[in-house]
Amino acid sequence: MPPSFYRLFGFRERIERGLYLRVGLGLMLLKYVADASIIGIATGRLWTPLDYLIPLFSLRSATVEALPSWLTILLVFWTLPFIWIGVSMSLRRAVDAGRSPWWSLAFFAPILNYAVMIWLSILPSASQVDWDTSPVPTTVVRRLQSAVAGVGASVVVGTLSVLVNTFVLGTYGLALFLATPFLLGTVSAYAHNRGHPRSFAETGRVVFLSLFVVGGTLILFALEGLLCILMAFPLGVSIALFGGAVGRAIAVRSHSRPPSVAFSLLLLPGAAFMDVAAPPKTMFEAVTAIEIDAPPGRVWEAVIAFRDIEERPGLPFRLGIAYPLRARISGTGVGAVRHCEFSTGTFVEPITVWHAPHRLSFDVAAQPPALQEWSPYRHVYAPHIQGFFHSTRGEFRLTALTNGRTRLEGSTWYTIDIHPRPYWGIVAEALLHRIHYRVLEQVKLQAE
Repeated sequence: MPPSFYRLFGFRERIERGLYLRVGLGLMLLKYVADASIIGIATGRLWTPLDYLIPLFSLRSATVEALPSWLTILLVFWTLPFIWIGVSMSLRRAVDAGRSPWWSLAFFAPILNYAVMIWLSILPSASQVDWDTSPVPTTVVRRLQSAVAGVGASVVVGTLSVLVNTFVLGTYGLALFLATPFLLGTVSAYAHNRGHPRSFAETGRVVFLSLFVVGGTLILFALEGLLCILMAFPLGVSIALFGGAVGRAIAVRSHSRPPSVAFSLLLLPGAAFMDVAAPPKTMFEAVTAIEIDAPPGRVWEAVIAFRDIEERPGLPFRLGIAYPLRARISGTGVGAVRHCEFSTGTFVEPITVWHAPHRLSFDVAAQPPALQEWSPYRHVYAPHIQGFFHSTRGEFRLTALTNGRTRLEGSTWYTIDIHPRPYWGIVAEALLHRIHYRVLEQVKLQAE
């Protein structure tokens, strides 16, 4: 690779303020132009420089959530290299200015990150710095002790962060799912490499183990269940490994004392307060359709009330996701009440449109928990089980086809209050389609 690649993505070379400023402004301009172009083409909305610079996620969400899910995920992957470069260069710029490399963690603290980047762009290079740019020989000395120290430190940091975010601030947001795994990876890698440089592969294994042990600790103390940890794990492990690269670089190339580390740990929890300003909830719609070899009138009878579903639940449902069992209805026409029984309780659905045999619409007046957590305890103290996913209304649409067949569509409108929404939105929609298919297949079975 050319030297410029290592200067952007590596952790060895110091970065002087001129280069830091030029590259930072250039990358910001490149990313803004690309993001604004994609969002403008996809939604017809103008993504202004103010939209780009304002750190409150709540002010960005309305436009971003108008994007298709696949395009949102593409934008997330497009953003990752910019985050890596920003953290890497901020770390080495702080070192070049004679400051602690732990200031690079401020990159994840909204508002504070801009102040720190401006500060780093102004500071002159120091004559002497605490940073070793020579090749680092790895060692296997005291491997077990340092791994235990890394895992132990991550358990303390990770558990405290979860407690603060979920029970004190009441948020499941960017600070929990992005900043916390990054900090966890940084701390565990730093402790494992401090005084005994390890390889990237070994550091990655310790970071992975730390994430696993933190998840187990949350289950042990009934703070989380297995299902939610499994769903969050792909996102968490990728962010934690990035944090591990940062923690390893600081450990093997500097001699920052523990007080500077302790000070830096105060930076990331500040990001949690940005999630308290709750973003506006955007309504999503999940639509699933099948074709049934029966006329609309016969399909309609199965739609308004279907018998017990005898098919064995799929794997996501066996892991704890709520799934439909049966449906019954009280009355006919608008004002009737449909009760759809799930594995965790009953949806109460007042009918708002009764256009037999073509359209049935209903609101959701009451709903049970979206999942039943796997845990050795009867009760799990995880606030997200109630209220962070909310179904607002639903609808069935029946369209007559040739040869006496019917196209049946089922829709659910819902909101989610967990960030990052692009990630959790894909999870929620995939699970809703599984729920829809379970219901539609039962209707098909009865009608045919």
